[in-house]
Amino acid sequence: MKYLFFISALLLTVNAFSQKKVLYDKAEDVKKMAAKDFEKAMSVPDGELYLFATENEITGKYTFKISIGLKNKVTSVFVQEREGGNISMQNKVKDAVKAFEFSFKVPKGKHYNMIYTFNFK
Repeated sequence: MKYLFFISALLLTVNAFSQKKVLYDKAEDVKKMAAKDFEKAMSVPDGELYLFATENEITGKYTFKISIGLKNKVTSVFVQEREGGNISMQNKVKDAVKAFEFSFKVPKGKHYNMIYTFNFK
């Protein structure tokens, strides 16, 4: 019984540490990791943004200026360019990006800006 408790406690501890988000404080690293997270979210067949676009019949190419900061979230999204699609689709994508959460964290009080293009075929 002691061993079962010990093994359970060990597994819970390992699991807690393995889910910890990595902290990035250099702009290049933040942009690189954010791009990776967006690429993963756009991936077929189960990416979060891919499924969102499929469900909402989103088409077009949208370029946004995205600010990342407080609590590792998108703090603002500004439209830079749109090719195809329409304003309604653009606003849906913008809202989905605004609600996006990253797999990493940034230092408290810091904000990072990036330009990213979402291409929905």
